[in-house]
Order: sequence, then structure tokens, then C-alpha cells
Amino acid sequence: MLGYLSQTRVLRLAGLFTWVMLGLPLVYSQYEALVRRGGGMDLPTALLFVAYFAFGGGYLWLTRGLRDGGGHSAWYDRAILVLLTISALAVSFLSGSGLGSILMMVAAGVIPWMLPARFGVIWLLVSQLAVAPVYYLFLPFSLFEAVMQSLLYGGFSMFIFVTSLVARQQTDAREEQRRLNTELRATRVLLAESARVNERTRISRELHDLLGHHLTALSLNLEVAGHITEGQAQEHVHQAHTLAKLLLTDVREAVSQLRDSGAIDLAAALRPLTEQVPSLDIHLDIEEPLSVEDPEQAHVLLRCTQEIITNAVRHARARNLWIQVQREPPGQVVVHAHDDGVGADGIVIGNGLRGMRERLQQCGGELQIETHRGQGFRLRASVPGVPVLMLGAILEGVR
Repeated sequence: MLGYLSQTRVLRLAGLFTWVMLGLPLVYSQYEALVRRGGGMDLPTALLFVAYFAFGGGYLWLTRGLRDGGGHSAWYDRAILVLLTISALAVSFLSGSGLGSILMMVAAGVIPWMLPARFGVIWLLVSQLAVAPVYYLFLPFSLFEAVMQSLLYGGFSMFIFVTSLVARQQTDAREEQRRLNTELRATRVLLAESARVNERTRISRELHDLLGHHLTALSLNLEVAGHITEGQAQEHVHQAHTLAKLLLTDVREAVSQLRDSGAIDLAAALRPLTEQVPSLDIHLDIEEPLSVEDPEQAHVLLRCTQEIITNAVRHARARNLWIQVQREPPGQVVVHAHDDGVGADGIVIGNGLRGMRERLQQCGGELQIETHRGQGFRLRASVPGVPVLMLGAILEGVR
């Protein structure tokens, strides 16, 4: 059964199982104490079980999203980590046993997802040494033995810490590999579209420059021949002239069709970016059909969409992302995006947003960002396009 579970989920279930098993001797020892006293539950016993269940609830909360590959760096998550440590210490001091050290070992599996490795190691050692007074005051240990006992549990905790750290690194590596594969597939689609557009443009140009010019020259010569011939020969010349005109018209129509279909399908390039993104539901709405004539503009829109998705996962901590791509007058292509993340009081331009703005400015586009605390991010990226009427005039000029 465990083979169908991710390593982060197995880590979570193992910690919860250890917490439950730890409750059995805790309940048994307190039950014996209640029987000996022959009375009800006193305040220390009540606080003991409050600390025990607080630890379980905190651990359940902190491990809620480990399978998504994201860390928990919010202030309330770190506050719960402090509560987790205090609860484990309270279990040890209120029960007069080393059960808190075992709970610290359970908490060691969460720390790599919340703190840098250096601070995590310090946190582990300090919290385990904080249990040493229990061994010295409540159990028959000398001061040296109490410290050694705490360090022994610290070694076990370090093993769990390193195991969890490796699990997180592997999760991050898989996410990076997924992101790179998605980017590669999107880029491959864009290159294929660009190659198709370039080939159609080349063919249309060759038809127009070679065959079109030769047919025009042939039509002119036949028209001249029609004026200098008489009788039956003139009739055949007129027929040949008519056929040359029809052939020239067919060539022009073929050139126009090639140029009309020589645009990049933007939807085919963007859809791979939105597939199988962990911890984020992407709702993509692309106007159909939506084509971009300039491959450089298509590449800029591809990179901007990729950066939007990355920011929503890493910084906004969003669960949903809505992306709408459409053409707006006078022909520009616009990407509207908004998420349900935490938002911010102000806009901090990092390397990602700065690179996005520079890309858009290089092709004559612009970037607009709006955010408020608790309302997520809203973004509008646009690139200038060829207006439909202007495009028609260009095609008429080709003819």
C-alpha cells in the first residue's frame, strides 16, 4: 500500500502513527496515577493531555501541504512550530518522563520544510537539551547522564531531520524537473510553429517573386502578341492570355492563403505550461483562434505566462490562477492573470517581474500589476499586434 503514497505523505503518516503510539503509555501511566490517588483528574494531568493533543493538532497542520512540495514559511506556521516544541517539552515536564524527546523526534521531520538547515540543526539541539532537566530532576540520572541522554535523542532526531531534508530536496528537484520539462515542451511547440511559419513564408515569397513575376511577363507578352496577330492565331493568343491571367490569379490566392495561415498558434504553445502544476489549479481561457504573426512576440508571451505561473506558486501561495489570453483593439494580444493568493500591501519588483517588463518593452508592449493584501495579484501583459484592417492592406499589397 505504501508504494502508492508519496514520500512526503509517508513521512506525515509515520509521524502521526508515532504520536498515537506515544499516547498509549501516556494514558496508561496517568490512569495508574489516578487509580493510586483514587480521585479525579488534577490540573497537571489535564495540562498534560492538552499539551499532547496540541502537539498532534500542530503536527497535523504543519504537514498538511508537504505533498505539494512547498515549504511553510509563513509567520503562523513558524508560530505553530514553536507551539509544537513547547508542547513536547510540556509533555516531558508534566509526565516526568522522556516522552517529550520522542515527540521532538517527530517534530524533526517537519523542521526541514520550514527552516534553513543550519537553523534547523540548532533548533533540534537546543530543544533536546531542554529536556535534560527532566532526566536529572525526575529520573535517576546524574547531570552528565542527563545531558548524554538528551544528546542521544538528539542524534536520533538528527537522523530523522536529514531524512526529511533529503525528501524535501528530492521533492524540489522533481518540481524543478517538471517545470523544465514543461518549458521544454512549450518551447518545442513554439519552435515547431515558428518553423512552419518560416517555411510557409519562404514558399509564398518564392511563388510571388518567381512564378508570379514570370506569369506577369507572360501575360504582358501575350497581350502584345494579341495586338500584332490576326485571324485564328489571334484567337489562340487571346485564350492563352486569359489562361495566364487565371493562373496568375490562382498564384496570388495561393500566396495570400499561405501568408494568412503563416501565424503562430499561441494556444498550442501556452497549454503545456498549465498542465500538472502541483498545488495550483490553473484556469486557462484562450480566445479561439488566436495567432501571433511575430515569433518574437509569441516567445515573449510564452515567457511571461511561465513567469506568472512561477510567481503564483512560489510567492503568492495561491491555490487558483486564472489566465485569459485574447486579442483586443487595435490588434494587440493581451494576457490577463489573477490569483487567489495572499497579495501584498505594495509591489516589489523582483528579477522575474523586471525581466518580464524588459521583454515586453523590447517588443513595444507593457506590463501592469495590481495587488492588495488578501486579494491576490492581478497582472496585464500586452504586446502590439498587426490590426486586422492593416493586415488586410498588407496582403493586398502582396498581390
